Amino acid sequence: MRYLSRREHSSMELRQKLCRKGYSETVVEQVIAELASQGLQSDGRFAEVFTHSRVEKGYGAYRIRQELRQHGIDVNQALENDRDWDELIRKTYVKKYGETVPGSIEERAARERFLRRRGFDAEQIRRLFKCLRQPESK
Repeated sequence: MRYLSRREHSSMELRQKLCRKGYSETVVEQVIAELASQGLQSDGRFAEVFTHSRVEKGYGAYRIRQELRQHGIDVNQALENDRDWDELIRKTYVKKYGETVPGSIEERAARERFLRRRGFDAEQIRRLFKCLRQPESK
């Protein structure tokens, strides 16, 4: 209960933490099942909160999917919400670089690598740079 009082945890996270504390796997499984049946632990709620937090920090769908998999979450359900990923990539780019267009191929490549590390795909990045070159289409 102390873990869940601080923040949402996936069932896999709770299982790992409790097993590291020395509790037997059968006890851990029973506790997690009981918490889930009471609605105190929910992988769906964890995925929703986690996704929202990552979107607010400017991360793209690919990165969020990878991190959710690491937490043992079914990623197909978690990212189904109607998110405007193009708007998010634009906000992330503008926060770091402003409305500026890269001046060289090397600079563009560096900016693309930054966006790729953030979890945006090549098509989203291409649309962003196309939009930046055509400021009247904002």
